[in-house]
Amino acid sequence: MISRFNTVTSFGRVISVRGSLARVGILAPGEMPVSDLRATVGRFISIRCATTTTIVAMITEVTCEHQLSSDEYIATASVDLLGEISGGERAKFQRGVTNYPTIGDAVDLITAQDLRTVYAPSGSDQINIGNLQQDRSVIAYVDVEEMLSKHFAVLGSTGVGKSTSVSLLLNEILQARPNLRVFLLDVHNEYGRCFGDRALVLNPRNLKLPFWLFNFEEIVDVLFGGRPGVPEELDVLSEIIPMAKGIYTQYQNSDRIGLKRMDPRSGGYTVDTPVPYRLVDLISLIDERMGKLENRSSRIIYHKLISRIETVRNDPRYAFMFDNANVGGDTMAEVVSHLFRLPANGRPMTIMQLAGFPAEVVDSVVSVLCRMAFDFGLWSDGVSPLLFVCEEAHRYASADRNIGFGPTRKAVSRIAKEGRKYGVFLGLVTQRPAELDATIISQCNTLFAMRLANERDQALLRSAVSDAAANLLSFVPSLGTREVLAFGEGVALPTRLRFKEVPVHQLPRSEATIASVPSVAAGHDMHFVSAVLDRWRGATSNRDVPSDPGGGSDRPAAARLMTPVEAPMLQPSMGLDPDRFSLLKKPLR
Repeated sequence: MISRFNTVTSFGRVISVRGSLARVGILAPGEMPVSDLRATVGRFISIRCATTTTIVAMITEVTCEHQLSSDEYIATASVDLLGEISGGERAKFQRGVTNYPTIGDAVDLITAQDLRTVYAPSGSDQINIGNLQQDRSVIAYVDVEEMLSKHFAVLGSTGVGKSTSVSLLLNEILQARPNLRVFLLDVHNEYGRCFGDRALVLNPRNLKLPFWLFNFEEIVDVLFGGRPGVPEELDVLSEIIPMAKGIYTQYQNSDRIGLKRMDPRSGGYTVDTPVPYRLVDLISLIDERMGKLENRSSRIIYHKLISRIETVRNDPRYAFMFDNANVGGDTMAEVVSHLFRLPANGRPMTIMQLAGFPAEVVDSVVSVLCRMAFDFGLWSDGVSPLLFVCEEAHRYASADRNIGFGPTRKAVSRIAKEGRKYGVFLGLVTQRPAELDATIISQCNTLFAMRLANERDQALLRSAVSDAAANLLSFVPSLGTREVLAFGEGVALPTRLRFKEVPVHQLPRSEATIASVPSVAAGHDMHFVSAVLDRWRGATSNRDVPSDPGGGSDRPAAARLMTPVEAPMLQPSMGLDPDRFSLLKKPLR
């Protein structure tokens, strides 16, 4: 019977083919080394076709329960056909199979040389993250472009080396892409020392995130401490905030060009337009309305609202939001430049340490940061790419719509669905993928799965992996520390690998918050930021804006990115003297 096939000693032979699947009869040991007898799940094999092509497949099942009647085979194995090596001396690997095997084709365990061909770096965008578990001499590379542009996720239970792996990936990405900006949400304050002088570390003590950058849902969440707002008070706020923005803008303009005072209602701002306003104006407007009420019982709503605002304003934990809340000054350009490293000034990465923030406002702060990251990418046409890494992602984008803060989930989801079009990439890190919104994780096309013991987490992972070798996931509960199954566009093949050792100074560890505030960005980049902000604001206000005189776009002029000639004409406001607005210190009666 053996004479019908290739007489060269082989590991086995193809006995059936169906689509991307095949079955292999494993031959009796013969003269094969003992090491070659370990035909088990996860090992790669090569199938020698009649052409010069070698098909690469992976064993997904081995059994001796359904052996053929002949004694020729000691077991049978099911394999997934993954790709093929062709090209002779200049061998090259490609995914997919163009030449299918036939019955009787010889099968061997893949050689180290073939593995190196499969995982050989195809360009400068490849980063070295570790070694194959099957053959430690073969380096595992990841394609940075594919990993970033189509988002990625790192999944794993606590204690499996997840944080260390994130540090490794981000350090390698920064080395390969020095001009890429990275923003990391550090939930447990453990990454502060992992990136040396390449990262700016922010925390409540050195962060300046003005309250007027929060949209309506976010500021309500802050004022009501994460609880649902009182409808009557929300109605008042939704009417008063746009008026407060109009008051600030009209006095700013009147001081500059001598305009008469106008009705603040005609400003055309919405509650979500990111322009400054002052708390003193907000409270004065509420007080003015309260003074016009004849029924004293109706004034309770206004008293409570003022009390909420004053309580939060005077809470020292909220100083990062309300510091200089009554001084004024349009600092949005400086804030955006500082947060998202424009220019980077040698520090392309921002680490936002969240452990020191009041628990009631963490969700709102994350929502603001995600939303601003996406909106800046949108209104800058993605000219400065940003990687937004979300640690403990299930906390902000829960699968249960009744848990968490809706705007935060919406902001993360927006980056996941549309961010790649505007140069905003997403990296998710979570220990409970089953609790993460399935729509969001489905947008991540490169997955690094470390040990997961929970059955629900494993089930979600199985549904998210589209590769033919999804059977590899049976290894997930038994993976060792630093071991990972890598799937998706960023890797050549679904692979079980081991992350390489991380230098001691890059190891994450919980620590006290680090205060390091560099000087505010200056130079021509500020004009670029200001031009983007003009478009951004124009998209969220309903003022009459002249059309683009160039006729090249249907966007209003305020929503059009300025040319290098126009950009220097837009000067950001660097702060205003509060004494100029003494009239606003008095209640409006």
